[in-house]
Amino acid sequence: MKEGKIHWTSKVLSPITGECAMIENSPILLSDIRGYSRLAVEATIGLTNVVETMHHNIARAPGILGAPTQEPTKGITGLVYQIIRGVTRLVGGGIDVALAQLVPQLSHGTSSAEREAVLAALNGVLGDHLAAGENPLAIPMRLRRDGQPLELTRKALAAAIPRPSRKVLMLAHGLCMNDLQWRRKGHDHGAALAADAGFTQVYLHYNSGLHISTNGRAFADLIEALLEVWPAPVEELVIIGHSMGGLVSRSACHYGKAAGHNWLRRLRKIIFLGAPHHGAPLERGGNWLNVILSVSPYTVALAHLGKIRSAGITDLRYGSLLDEEWKYRDRFAHSKDRRRVVPLPDGVQCYAVGASISRASALGKRFLGDGLVPLSSALGRHADPRRNLSFPESQQWIGYGMKHLDLLARREVYEHMKQWLSCPSWRESR
Repeated sequence: MKEGKIHWTSKVLSPITGECAMIENSPILLSDIRGYSRLAVEATIGLTNVVETMHHNIARAPGILGAPTQEPTKGITGLVYQIIRGVTRLVGGGIDVALAQLVPQLSHGTSSAEREAVLAALNGVLGDHLAAGENPLAIPMRLRRDGQPLELTRKALAAAIPRPSRKVLMLAHGLCMNDLQWRRKGHDHGAALAADAGFTQVYLHYNSGLHISTNGRAFADLIEALLEVWPAPVEELVIIGHSMGGLVSRSACHYGKAAGHNWLRRLRKIIFLGAPHHGAPLERGGNWLNVILSVSPYTVALAHLGKIRSAGITDLRYGSLLDEEWKYRDRFAHSKDRRRVVPLPDGVQCYAVGASISRASALGKRFLGDGLVPLSSALGRHADPRRNLSFPESQQWIGYGMKHLDLLARREVYEHMKQWLSCPSWRESR
């Protein structure tokens, strides 16, 4: 306890792969326990509300398609639910206060890859809720190398990066992931491109449960701050975005242009790895499930459970990049695709990599995708010509027999990226 950490053994189900991994002897910091306790309290109160709503609607005995109500139960039953909520808040508040006093004195333990993977998954699913409640489990946006945050001053960067290149590579991870997970099966695209193509790699670490536009604007500001203090004159900036990281990068280009940022003048290329440019069907399916559950008063309470998913996840319904696409709207309400058209950034060579779990067949090309992102979405194709991103054929590539996360590790994906980055950019050839 002197080091402020506890060791534990547990199983964690990845929301991306569905694989169950055993985490043994992983340190949990006291700040984590405080955050988890607050989540447990809020979850208990939320579940109590769901059960009470179901209880009240069933007691009214409406028709199957009758109008539901959110009113609390009354009499002794209502008093029982009030007591449950009151005791939960009292106990939870006591735990939170106690841990708040202990954390500054005892939390001197170091992090671990396992702990960070759990936090990344939690932020992907509940990140907006964590941030709104100032929960210590919320991940702040920052740039890192080897899992260590970079202090954005010229002196600190010179110390952290002894031989900085004039070619900077930014890597943005996907939903429910973190910067350490760019290393998969012993391979890291960033480290490999640093060795083979002379880049200095920097990794974005962010709360993937926040709105994509919120992260996009913050990412734009962060790149601007980095290049202002980079220890060497920056000649070339390249971004690689995996999955949601590709959408955050596009959003950053939009907000960087609106703010008049200088870093866009140095941006030469963007590579999108399995980015859902036009959304992902799993989120659209979740939205329809909410609609179906809300039809009957007997199931309306269960619709609240579907609304636990984060703002980042609901943005993936159609691939929303801008604030106005979610502000002043119910993000859980069923609606058509109302996105503003956001083209690829001017003067930047953009490349799209998609994957299909099938072999090279017509069915796989059209429907299957990588298990999470359809090929048409990953390649920016859309039936509406205004929304079609129109990647040149020479700047697209499809990996067959691959899943979503295989894009981080397969050798053929890396070889195509290395070849693309070795070609002169449009600005250099002019």
